[in-house]
Amino acid sequence: MKFGVVIFPSKKLQDIVNSYRKRYDPHYALIPPHLTLEAFEATEEDAKKFADKLREIAGASSPFSLKATKISSFRPVNNVIYFKVEPTNELISLHSEINREINNQKSEFAFVPHITIGQKLSDLEHSDVYGSLRMTKINHEETIDRFHLLYQLENESWTVYETFRLGKE
Repeated sequence: MKFGVVIFPSKKLQDIVNSYRKRYDPHYALIPPHLTLEAFEATEEDAKKFADKLREIAGASSPFSLKATKISSFRPVNNVIYFKVEPTNELISLHSEINREINNQKSEFAFVPHITIGQKLSDLEHSDVYGSLRMTKINHEETIDRFHLLYQLENESWTVYETFRLGKE
């Protein structure tokens, strides 16, 4: 079963992101705009153990600021266009703790905090879309006080398994 640990930004930022995703992201209807902290495969029994560990991590973490600053791309690795999220110490630490508990391994890619706005674009589409969006100024900041454990359904959509509030309850 596929699981993910994500941060859902505020409705305000989700609305901005969705204005792009509607056109450029085929996963638009499957999951709301999000920042992925970790993705993994597990059984439902393992997910319960991970949820316990995630609850501990959340309790030991404090709310933090999420700042989206510009539109960027992962090209040439892949044709993903995204809102770049500044990698604060709190965000990097949260990601590291979750990775240590769930995967305990080096990822194939470095952690680049982002919120996807376009993916699965052809080279030509990517070039056109990124060329027109890359100079767009983004200046959004908000406080993040929770993250979520999700699982994927058979229709490939994602749903929340559990939500974890940062800090002491």
